[in-house]
Amino acid sequence: MASSEVVQYNTPWRRAISIGIGVFLFVYLLWTTLPFFIMFVSSFKDLLEAFKLPAVGHWAGVVVFFDFTPTIKHYLNLFVDLSFSTYLINSIIASAGSAVISITFGAMCAYSLSRFEFRGKKDLFFWIISTRMAPVVAVMVPLYAIFRGAGLVGTLPGLILAYTTFNLPFAVWILKGFFDNVPYAIEEAQMCDGGTRYQAFWSILPLIAPGMGAFMVLCILFAWNDFLFASIIGSGGAKTLPVATRELVQPQNIQWGSIMAAGVVTTIPMMFLGFLIRRYLITGLTMGAVRE
Repeated sequence: MASSEVVQYNTPWRRAISIGIGVFLFVYLLWTTLPFFIMFVSSFKDLLEAFKLPAVGHWAGVVVFFDFTPTIKHYLNLFVDLSFSTYLINSIIASAGSAVISITFGAMCAYSLSRFEFRGKKDLFFWIISTRMAPVVAVMVPLYAIFRGAGLVGTLPGLILAYTTFNLPFAVWILKGFFDNVPYAIEEAQMCDGGTRYQAFWSILPLIAPGMGAFMVLCILFAWNDFLFASIIGSGGAKTLPVATRELVQPQNIQWGSIMAAGVVTTIPMMFLGFLIRRYLITGLTMGAVRE
């Protein structure tokens, strides 16, 4: 019986499907990673070598692509001449600061919505998440007027507050599902032993740590890749990497080599962060999906 099941499982139709899935995944992986690979290699090329084309009738384009003398002058131009280290620090502070604030206050609010019953709870929860549904462009003008009146335009605190405006409602919505998935008996046992509600809250935080970590990564990605807030609210003293990279495109000159190097500097930290906590990211994104 077992041998017949094995034979039925290894049918030509199933093998063809497996091969097709493998080919699709390979093509998709190549399609998504090839631009990053070209950007990385081009950042080490001289401008003339980057635009070198094969001769007419010569199709060895791959050989021509790898035929160059590596140079780091584009990276030196970024960090020595263009002060990209300042913009890198601004991006780190703005993204990490917004993520920490959103996680801290979002967890408290989500816990209250998950554990307490009060009048208008559903309406309040819908109002919180509805603020995240609004397009960024629609609220940019009033936000800019408020921030300018408060003297926050062109400052890192203003940029962090702008990111938190959209990250905090999302944190409440996501983390509430994680708290709903934690049995209330754990907190009851904590409070029966003499613990306070605040101590009970802290006792279950390790149980939703993967979810909090996953959401923190999402907050950092949103702030790290943002261009609109950084170019308007953070213009001047709080310039970040995306805005600084855009300024490399000038009417008189487009610094392609520096743009490729800036793309690598902007992309590598987020890719490294994703690989570093990928296991916790997957766990956090799925732990609240099924309620027992």
